[in-house]
Amino acid sequence: MTTDYQSLLFPQIFIGNEWYSTSKTFEVHNPANGKLIAAVADASAADAERAVQAAAAAFPSWSQAPAKERAAVLHQWFALIQQHKDALAALLTAEQGKPLKEAAGEVQYGASFIEWFAEECRRSYGETIPAPVSNKRFITIKQAIGVVAAITPWNFPVAMITRKIAPAIAAGCTVVLRPSSLTPLCALALAHLAKEAGMPAGVLNIVPSSDAKAIGAVLTSHPFIKKLSFTGSTATGKKLMEQCAGTVKQLSLELGGNAPVIVFDDADLDLAVKGTIASKYRNAGQTCVCANRILVQSGIYQKFLAAYKEAVSALKVGEGTQPGVEIGPLVNKAGVEKVQQLLEDAGKKGGEIILGGKPHAAGPLFFEPTIITHCNVEMELSQEEIFGPVSSVFLFDTDAEAIALANNTAYGLAAYFFSQDIRRCIHIAEQLQYGIIGVNEGIISYPEVPFGGVKESGFGKEGSHYGLEEYLETKYICIGGL
Repeated sequence: MTTDYQSLLFPQIFIGNEWYSTSKTFEVHNPANGKLIAAVADASAADAERAVQAAAAAFPSWSQAPAKERAAVLHQWFALIQQHKDALAALLTAEQGKPLKEAAGEVQYGASFIEWFAEECRRSYGETIPAPVSNKRFITIKQAIGVVAAITPWNFPVAMITRKIAPAIAAGCTVVLRPSSLTPLCALALAHLAKEAGMPAGVLNIVPSSDAKAIGAVLTSHPFIKKLSFTGSTATGKKLMEQCAGTVKQLSLELGGNAPVIVFDDADLDLAVKGTIASKYRNAGQTCVCANRILVQSGIYQKFLAAYKEAVSALKVGEGTQPGVEIGPLVNKAGVEKVQQLLEDAGKKGGEIILGGKPHAAGPLFFEPTIITHCNVEMELSQEEIFGPVSSVFLFDTDAEAIALANNTAYGLAAYFFSQDIRRCIHIAEQLQYGIIGVNEGIISYPEVPFGGVKESGFGKEGSHYGLEEYLETKYICIGGL
């Protein structure tokens, strides 16, 4: 696989299918080695306004284009991503840090949403409703909401973008995107490929910026924007909700998580170990759906812990371009400091580190794969996202105790459990207060299924036919005098 991404490096603002430079820039560095990748044009509030105007101008023609035409553009976009998948994966690894193999998987995963919604947009059906009188007809049709604003995080700089903008564009909406300032380059590369695919001017606009507050103020208050889709922290999501209230925008919010993994006595041990590692250590633990708390039943506790420790200790840490690397760096110094603080707090409250527990010799942003046991609900890591390669292990005895522990959080994005008893599986799945449940499986996200949480993890769905509905309005038409 090539590691050359220069052909996809476009460090500028993208508005109306044109590239714009600015006098002010911000730097994007490789978190694995600190090297400068690019100085990126730093969009201002005025640039965001221009992007909104471009999207609004493009909306009438794009929303009225036949679904088949929109689908053709999306299919071509998908094909071009496939053609440039190696370079895009290399760029992703460079700016985000995850291992190259994992980055390649994300590119494929991200592209799959474009392919899925290229197909799904041709099935945004209305319906005919039987009328109670003979001289009237009742019908509904689906229409695009309008201009959509999207704000995306740094941890999945391809997939978090395509999961939002592919259904929006497929539905007939136009988009203004503000990617994370830590990882804006993949978004801009996607925009380049979208233009090459024949995406009309103004349908997709990207405003990279170091000033999240200024850009956010435009996107949340502008009357032309009818919907905001955001992935990020719950605290930021709440602020965006408040800011959108003035113009009553529709919202989709994928916010924080605190995912439990429950390992029951009757679990397949090998499956539980592999599934938990797949969930916990993907992207060095920097995912909203990764295992934040591992709850293990007393009867299997020692066996699971021994097998899990052996497997975790074998994980290879290093720069993502090195062969065999499975754990890359954390995204920045603040991420490392947070992990250290959570471990320090847990240690003071009875936690015992049995593996790792300190920064890795690979570099200042690397952290050792870590396991801490004797965890309890008094620890900060039981309520906060760790967002690092740290497994916190809790002990429980009964099913009721496991459910209570798992649900003891304000969040409700994803949960996982391992059991071979079908009756227990149904019972537990129904009682867990989460939007996504993985049963005997640690990887749960696909374009065909809905992704989204409950409680303070937000609302709205991404992926599946529900994901398209997020960008459509239902219009009822009553025809009388027949």
